[in-house]
Amino acid sequence: MAEKTITRDQLAELLNEDLAREYQAIIAYVVYSQVIQGAEYMSIAAQLEQHAHEELQHALTISRQIDYLGHTPTVKAKPVKVSEDAREMLRFDLENENETVRNYRRRVRQCEALNEFAMAEQIREILVQEQDHQIDLATALGEDVPDVGTADA
Repeated sequence: MAEKTITRDQLAELLNEDLAREYQAIIAYVVYSQVIQGAEYMSIAAQLEQHAHEELQHALTISRQIDYLGHTPTVKAKPVKVSEDAREMLRFDLENENETVRNYRRRVRQCEALNEFAMAEQIREILVQEQDHQIDLATALGEDVPDVGTADA
């Protein structure tokens, strides 16, 4: 299905939503990596800490792209869900990663439709890490990686 062409201003707005989601991920991974408990979660706690570092790099990359488009990066994070239950926290993370993967797949197509090929490549690099996060979280939950489709919705 062909991606609806958007304007550069609309792309900047969408990237700001992505940036708010990256901030959300940074906060969630920082908190979850420190509070998750139980022997079965010790290796995933270390992975979550690494994910926090990667999400910060994503935020910097997305901020740079927003600035390139002539807009100001947002300073607001999307809300972070918390729970006393480790599995529930991992589930929240997996749901957020699923949404992020869907959105970045869409963003790549939108960038290419605007002939912003370098930006599309930057987002592809982020997408690779986000999909790795999905794999880590699904594995920790003992599940298959969710099929999040092609983001045509």
